[in-house]
Amino acid sequence: MELLERITFNPAVMGGKPCIRGMRVTVGTVVGLVATGKTIPEILELYPYLEAEDIKQALSYAAWRVEEIEVPLRPVA
Repeated sequence: MELLERITFNPAVMGGKPCIRGMRVTVGTVVGLVATGKTIPEILELYPYLEAEDIKQALSYAAWRVEEIEVPLRPVA
């Protein structure tokens, strides 16, 4: 299983929800955009500070949460 190094948790950012690289963009926001039919290029246009790998890892994290398999995450310092 790959390390989801771009997914971070910090109680001071977005109430501790899983976020992308410590930014105020939650995994839920990204997954919601994909669910409404937005493509990766469209999401990157809406959020130019994101990278394609951020979106891929957000989807991987969401899939893990559904399946509840163990995935190593990067702790926030």
